[in-house]
Amino acid sequence: VCGDVNASSVPPYYREVYEAICCKREDRVQRNVFHTLLNRTELPTAVQNQIAEIIECKEEPISRSVLYKALVLIAFAQQGKQPSAKLLENVTQDFPKPELGAPGELEAVRMQAQANPILVCRSLPELMAIDTVEVELIPEKKGLFLKHVEYEVSSQRFKSSVYRRYNDFVVFHEVLLQRFPYRMVPTLPPKRMLRVDREFIESRRRALKRFANLVARHPFFSEDELLQVFLSFSGSDVQNKIRESFRGVGDEFMTCEIATTAKDLLPPDIQAQFGASRELIRNIYNSFHKLRDRAERMASRSADNATDLLLFGKELSTLGSDTTPVPSWASVTSNTWGLLRQALRGLSVEFALLADKSAQQGKREEEEVVEKLSIFLDLLQSYKDLCERHEKGVLHEHQRALQKYTSMKRQMMSVTVQSKEPLSVEQLESRIVQQENAILNMELRNYFSMYCLHQETQLIHIYLHITSHVLTAFIDSQIQGHREVRTHQPVGMGCPGNSSTLKPPGTLLFISNN
Repeated sequence: VCGDVNASSVPPYYREVYEAICCKREDRVQRNVFHTLLNRTELPTAVQNQIAEIIECKEEPISRSVLYKALVLIAFAQQGKQPSAKLLENVTQDFPKPELGAPGELEAVRMQAQANPILVCRSLPELMAIDTVEVELIPEKKGLFLKHVEYEVSSQRFKSSVYRRYNDFVVFHEVLLQRFPYRMVPTLPPKRMLRVDREFIESRRRALKRFANLVARHPFFSEDELLQVFLSFSGSDVQNKIRESFRGVGDEFMTCEIATTAKDLLPPDIQAQFGASRELIRNIYNSFHKLRDRAERMASRSADNATDLLLFGKELSTLGSDTTPVPSWASVTSNTWGLLRQALRGLSVEFALLADKSAQQGKREEEEVVEKLSIFLDLLQSYKDLCERHEKGVLHEHQRALQKYTSMKRQMMSVTVQSKEPLSVEQLESRIVQQENAILNMELRNYFSMYCLHQETQLIHIYLHITSHVLTAFIDSQIQGHREVRTHQPVGMGCPGNSSTLKPPGTLLFISNN
């Protein structure tokens, strides 16, 4: 980290802040506590993100010296200065004091953040800042029988650029689902082996890009080594690398420290909240699906309008370039056709400009409106899939285990009464104990599944802020489109020449408002 701070020269308040918010067991500051501290400053989100980026707050926990640097930047930002690494380099003795409150209040912040691990303390800009993944097509390669489509996948966070095929995404998705069965794992677009056209390939590329960014920006997936392997491994066989690296690694329930105590973190009415949230998100999904469909139609109309304008201009140009002789009897009283041809001859260029503006508007709305709606719909669909896995998986298995346990207890009672052989009784007792352990494990998994659902629901509501971005982009695009069209508009102008009482029809000219 740039701009080292001498820990021995910092003011006492800096040390008091660190002691108040650090984890006593690790002598470090947990990252969620640090983000809570940043939010407490009430600085703009963009400034908070700058501070976190400058101190390279990517790994937890945060050391004492790194926190001191953050405190320096916070203090300067509160004074109205722009955070930068240069500010850290200039601080040697006179350390500015950040306005964070008394150390006792900050200790309460730490306790609150650590006591509520179920809370997802992230904003949408913070999630977006985790990473940006680009997925681009590379030239097709012919296999023995079929052409293989490959993608260049680049990550800003890992500063990597690797080649991936669709099947690589499939293996990554499978292992991700095994590692995080209780999280929102986005679905992949279909493979579709036959009749693969350019339109489908481009649609699948966009869907893979949405998938990669949703995974890369997920607060829990982003911390897992699996993601780093997929985005940065440059070997020849990433599928084998993923399978071998994570063979035998348990799912999140097996690796999460609080999995067995998740029940204590859940609100008492969690089932009612789950039902209400599921119904709300189902309604949101239906409405956003309709919004996305309408946005797609509008973007498509802009593209079609561009084509029609271009063809319209070409036909006018064809008329203006017509060299067929005009019969003398048709031009005895006026030269309308000749004047009209002169006016129409140059209109093809003007209509080409209009067509280009319309095409740009369609592309703009496709990228800024349709794609953002689509990425939110992908997330909503993954939430619906998660709810279905919860009900058909954990809950169903728990109910089956309870039924089996009840049946074994009845059998035990029957054997105890009828059998005189102690061996059969002992075998049943052993099986019952095993079943009780299985039920306990399933109950713990059920509570952990609800714990994860609670967090994923919060994530959905964080992403709801994308609505304002979509509406702003749509309105701006419409305004820009109308403004650009107005720079070239048709007006009627009388034909010069003939001064007879019968006025010739006006000719169409395009004039610029610039």
